[in-house]
Amino acid sequence: QVQLVESGGGLVQPGGSLRLSCAASGRVFSINAMGWYRQAPGKQRELVADISKTGRTMYADSVKGRFTISRDNAKNTVYLQMNSLKPEDTAVYYCNADTSYRYWGRGTQVTISS
Repeated sequence: QVQLVESGGGLVQPGGSLRLSCAASGRVFSINAMGWYRQAPGKQRELVADISKTGRTMYADSVKGRFTISRDNAKNTVYLQMNSLKPEDTAVYYCNADTSYRYWGRGTQVTISS
Protein backbone atom coordinates (compact mmCIF):
# COMPACT_ATOMS: atom_id res chain seq x y z
CA GLN A 1 0.00 0.00 0.00
CA VAL A 2 1.03 3.56 -0.72
CA GLN A 3 -0.47 6.60 0.96
CA LEU A 4 -0.38 10.03 -0.68
CA VAL A 5 -1.03 13.37 0.99
CA GLU A 6 -1.29 16.55 -1.08
CA SER A 7 -0.76 20.06 0.20
CA GLY A 8 -0.32 23.58 -1.11
CA GLY A 9 -3.65 24.34 -2.70
CA GLY A 10 -5.50 27.59 -2.17
CA LEU A 11 -6.99 30.71 -3.69
CA VAL A 12 -4.81 32.92 -5.86
CA GLN A 13 -5.41 35.68 -8.37
CA PRO A 14 -4.93 35.16 -12.10
CA GLY A 15 -1.26 35.38 -12.97
CA GLY A 16 -0.22 34.13 -9.57
CA SER A 17 1.70 31.03 -8.53
CA LEU A 18 1.21 28.02 -6.30
CA ARG A 19 3.35 25.05 -5.43
CA LEU A 20 1.68 21.75 -4.71
CA SER A 21 3.40 18.97 -2.81
CA CYS A 22 2.54 15.30 -2.52
CA ALA A 23 4.24 13.15 0.08
CA ALA A 24 4.19 9.39 -0.31
CA SER A 25 4.48 6.86 2.50
CA GLY A 26 4.16 3.13 2.84
CA ARG A 27 5.66 0.90 0.15
CA VAL A 28 7.44 3.79 -1.52
CA PHE A 29 10.20 1.57 -2.92
CA SER A 30 7.63 0.12 -5.32
CA ILE A 31 6.65 3.49 -6.83
CA ASN A 32 7.54 4.11 -10.45
CA ALA A 33 5.92 7.16 -12.05
CA MET A 34 4.18 9.85 -10.06
CA GLY A 35 1.99 12.62 -11.34
CA TRP A 36 -0.74 15.16 -10.99
CA TYR A 37 -4.27 15.10 -12.36
CA ARG A 38 -7.02 17.64 -11.96
CA GLN A 39 -10.78 17.64 -12.08
CA ALA A 40 -12.87 20.75 -12.58
CA PRO A 41 -16.60 20.82 -11.73
CA GLY A 42 -18.60 18.96 -14.35
CA LYS A 43 -15.50 17.73 -16.17
CA GLN A 44 -13.53 14.52 -16.31
CA ARG A 45 -10.30 14.08 -14.45
CA GLU A 46 -7.38 14.96 -16.71
CA LEU A 47 -3.64 14.49 -16.64
CA VAL A 48 -1.67 17.61 -15.80
CA ALA A 49 1.87 16.25 -15.62
CA ASP A 50 3.79 13.16 -14.66
CA ILE A 51 7.37 12.21 -13.93
CA SER A 52 9.14 8.88 -14.09
CA LYS A 53 11.45 7.52 -11.44
CA THR A 54 14.38 8.70 -13.57
CA GLY A 55 12.97 12.18 -14.04
CA ARG A 56 11.40 12.02 -17.47
CA THR A 57 8.47 14.42 -17.56
CA MET A 58 5.30 14.84 -19.57
CA TYR A 59 2.83 17.72 -19.56
CA ALA A 60 -0.64 18.43 -20.82
CA ASP A 61 -0.56 20.98 -23.63
CA SER A 62 -2.65 23.37 -21.57
CA VAL A 63 0.05 23.73 -18.91
CA LYS A 64 3.27 23.48 -20.91
CA GLY A 65 5.55 26.40 -20.18
CA ARG A 66 3.62 27.35 -17.04
CA PHE A 67 3.79 24.28 -14.78
CA THR A 68 6.83 22.30 -13.70
CA ILE A 69 6.73 18.87 -12.10
CA SER A 70 9.65 17.67 -10.02
CA ARG A 71 10.41 14.83 -7.71
CA ASP A 72 12.61 14.26 -4.69
CA ASN A 73 13.06 10.51 -4.41
CA ALA A 74 14.91 10.83 -1.10
CA LYS A 75 11.84 12.54 0.39
CA ASN A 76 9.33 10.46 -1.58
CA THR A 77 7.71 13.71 -2.63
CA VAL A 78 6.51 15.08 -5.94
CA TYR A 79 5.95 18.78 -6.55
CA LEU A 80 3.98 20.82 -9.03
CA GLN A 81 5.10 24.42 -9.46
CA MET A 82 2.29 26.34 -11.12
CA ASN A 83 2.98 29.79 -12.56
CA SER A 84 0.93 32.21 -14.63
CA LEU A 85 -2.23 30.66 -13.29
CA LYS A 86 -5.49 31.14 -15.15
CA PRO A 87 -9.12 30.83 -14.04
CA GLU A 88 -9.40 27.67 -16.14
CA ASP A 89 -6.76 26.04 -13.92
CA THR A 90 -9.34 25.99 -11.13
CA ALA A 91 -9.87 22.37 -10.09
CA VAL A 92 -9.20 19.78 -7.46
CA TYR A 93 -5.67 18.54 -8.02
CA TYR A 94 -4.91 14.91 -7.30
CA CYS A 95 -1.54 13.27 -6.89
CA ASN A 96 -1.02 9.73 -8.14
CA ALA A 97 1.66 7.11 -7.74
CA ASP A 98 2.04 4.06 -9.94
CA THR A 99 3.23 0.68 -8.79
CA SER A 100 1.47 -2.34 -10.20
CA TYR A 101 -1.54 -0.39 -9.01
CA ARG A 102 -2.39 3.31 -9.26
CA TYR A 103 -2.75 5.08 -5.94
CA TRP A 104 -4.47 8.43 -5.48
CA GLY A 105 -4.36 11.18 -2.93
CA ARG A 106 -7.51 12.86 -1.65
CA GLY A 107 -6.91 16.02 -3.64
CA THR A 108 -6.30 19.66 -2.92
CA GLN A 109 -8.46 22.52 -4.16
CA VAL A 110 -6.89 25.16 -6.39
CA THR A 111 -9.01 28.21 -7.15
CA ILE A 112 -7.91 30.99 -9.47
CA SER A 113 -10.08 34.05 -9.12
CA SER A 114 -9.83 37.79 -8.74
